[in-house]
Amino acid sequence: MNFLFAWRYFKAKKSTNAINIIAWTSITAIIIGTAALILVLSVFNGFEGLVKSLYSSFYTDLKISPASGKVMTISPEQIQKLKSADGIKNFSMVLEEKALIQNGDNQTVIYLKGVDTNYINVTEVAKHLLNDAVFDIDHGEASKIILGAGVVDALGIYADRNIFSLKVYLPRKSDSKQIDLMEDISSDTIQFSAAFLIQQDFDNKYGITNIDFVRRALRLNENEYSGIEIAVKDPDEVGRVGEQLKKIFGGQYLIQNRYEQNRSLYSVMNIERWIVYGVLCLILVVAAFNMIGALTMLVLEKQKDIGVLHALGGNRNFIQRIFLSEGLLLALIGGGIGMLLAFLIATLQIKYHPIPLQGGSFLIDYYPVKLYLRDFLLVGTTVFVIAFIASWFPSRKASRQEFSLRSE
Repeated sequence: MNFLFAWRYFKAKKSTNAINIIAWTSITAIIIGTAALILVLSVFNGFEGLVKSLYSSFYTDLKISPASGKVMTISPEQIQKLKSADGIKNFSMVLEEKALIQNGDNQTVIYLKGVDTNYINVTEVAKHLLNDAVFDIDHGEASKIILGAGVVDALGIYADRNIFSLKVYLPRKSDSKQIDLMEDISSDTIQFSAAFLIQQDFDNKYGITNIDFVRRALRLNENEYSGIEIAVKDPDEVGRVGEQLKKIFGGQYLIQNRYEQNRSLYSVMNIERWIVYGVLCLILVVAAFNMIGALTMLVLEKQKDIGVLHALGGNRNFIQRIFLSEGLLLALIGGGIGMLLAFLIATLQIKYHPIPLQGGSFLIDYYPVKLYLRDFLLVGTTVFVIAFIASWFPSRKASRQEFSLRSE
């Protein structure tokens, strides 16, 4: 019943045109705020999905690493149990250490990652090689290295690709307080094989070679590794497989899923999302002030109607619910139109990409968009809460008025 009165008050002609202007201004602000919130969150979803896909090309579903120190010892029995573990698609043994790589007068510090032959089966690095190159790191005496595109630029090796060998310096573990350049620093040559382009965090600091090259340089034993990178058969089973691995390896090893390997990245993206959400909510707050003004003027407009309803038996709560419903009706109209508008714009962007990304140096040339039901529910709830709070004060004022049908 109260919504019926609210709908009639919304459609009815007002004695003062300013009431209609303010009401439609508040609706317009809600439309803009709702559409902007959903569209921005959808773009965040698109970029988040793109970044996650790039990181998933380099980071595996699960990783086993030492709980302390850089190197862990893996027994043949543990490897055998790992091979027979349920839910594991494949795994790769890796050795990783910081290294100085030099090409003539150019040099830079990289993370040198030694991997075995299974590495191409647990990551998608091989799909991101430039110039249709082949993932070739050799496992013989003549080792090769695949470098990130940023490292390649820093070393300036495009001009002399596959002609000159690169010089690699690696620090060895030493208990001595004084550095012996002959014993504590390894020096070796390696051939450039290919370059990969994934994401700046990887392109500027990683080099991938075979694990035997790194092991020889660091003088490590055959059963010593810095990590085991694992791909699972079903991504939804990562938690269960992780618990299974904890039983196999125990507490001396750190077992991390993809989120835990990139905790800072996901935290930053989540914080950015909520900051933008909070800023855009200010548009809805502006709409709330307009709504308060429109409802306050409507209360003054309908004073006689309020007196009649009171005389017919309508209590104060009923009067309050009418004007509260009026505010929620404005929010429903504005929020509904805003959601529909956002859905149409996002759908057009997904299908036809009418809004391009400027600059031309991105992996894609348009804004990525992903629509999620949770965003519509979040924005809808936000609009409802703000409208309810904005409507509460005028409706409360209307219910506390002294009712009289006499006119002076």
